[in-house]
Amino acid sequence: MRFLNFERWIKISLYSLLVIALLGLLMRYKILFELPFLDQKNIQHAHSHFAFAGWVSQFIMILMVYTLKSKIPLESLLKYEKIFIVNLVVAYLMLISFLYQGYGLFSISLSTLSILVSYWFAYWFYRDLKIIPDSFYGKNWFKAALLFLVASSVGTFCLAYMMATKNLPQDFYLGSIYFYLHFQYNGWFWFAIVGLFMSIISENITIQTFNQKAFRLFFWSCIPAYFLSMLWIDLPIYLYGITVLGALAQVWGWWYISKAGAGFIKNISHEKIFLVQAFQVIYLCIWVKLILQLASVIPAMSQIAFGFRPIVVAYLHLVLLIITSGFLLFFAFCNNLIKRNKATLFFLGIFGIGIFLNEIILGTQGILSVKYILLPYVNHLLFSATIIIVLGISGMVIFNRKKTKKALLYDCNHKQNSKD
Repeated sequence: MRFLNFERWIKISLYSLLVIALLGLLMRYKILFELPFLDQKNIQHAHSHFAFAGWVSQFIMILMVYTLKSKIPLESLLKYEKIFIVNLVVAYLMLISFLYQGYGLFSISLSTLSILVSYWFAYWFYRDLKIIPDSFYGKNWFKAALLFLVASSVGTFCLAYMMATKNLPQDFYLGSIYFYLHFQYNGWFWFAIVGLFMSIISENITIQTFNQKAFRLFFWSCIPAYFLSMLWIDLPIYLYGITVLGALAQVWGWWYISKAGAGFIKNISHEKIFLVQAFQVIYLCIWVKLILQLASVIPAMSQIAFGFRPIVVAYLHLVLLIITSGFLLFFAFCNNLIKRNKATLFFLGIFGIGIFLNEIILGTQGILSVKYILLPYVNHLLFSATIIIVLGISGMVIFNRKKTKKALLYDCNHKQNSKD
């Protein structure tokens, strides 16, 4: 009987991550040097669309299905392989079409097809979740992730319509972009990674209570939190107040998640130290993200956040590269879906250094921009940081070859449950 080969799909996803890094390097290169046959805007569109569909969404879908492997018949997982294949093919075709024509007939059609594939996944995964006991802590998080995945497509359809008709009202255009980004970043991505995290926490009545409270706070605050991205327009005072409450609720919710996962770090402390360090970095960066969100409700802070592009780019990279991609790689490493040899870990470190440098440079550029001070050689520095990122991912791809071992985190939980 044939089963779904998760290790192979993880390896394929790492190649997709490398493609994204190379596109980012191409954009940095084009700023510094001549490359007339490629349009910078087209590269940017290809980079962002493929990052969402071909890397993060694909990787999330693979890992979400992976959490079901001990809960539903293994042969039932095979239906997802078709979804993975179609999603990946569409993502690569979309990448090529955006590079060639930007927003045009083919790229818009493929973007629409990508959305339909996400609906396909949401339908089947929701059906499988219905047969899983409510004691599975990730269940509600995954349900919400699927809901926000579908909801985010409203922003894409609005953008596609405006691009096709060449009618781009500024507020509606930006509002549609932020709608899509918010319900991808803070909806689909966020609820999926928390669901993955909750799926590897041992069952406990206290943890169950923390999990339920955190879920309610994040779920009900997700919609009003959208207006954190719209503070550059004049919001009615009542809507502004709800937005502030939403930002506070998310900080409170993360505190509950921190309490729920407090014992998790002890489970992996006997393993490679890099697992502990990676988890701690991601944990701290989530606090930074939530505090920045809360600070953005202050009008002066909001003007800085939305008025200087390096700050916006730094924030988006913080969420996409460190928190989302970082956690997904962390989960895969913990479950031995990515080989943990010295070479792979070394290049993971190189990848992390590149991301850190990228964030520091963008953050410094943004802060100096507030005072209208130019950072010398900033484009050269960003180009160098991107080279380091590419080298790190390339190394992980090259040295991630051998067949993987048994999943670690489920073993950790098994040991803890045995003690209980």
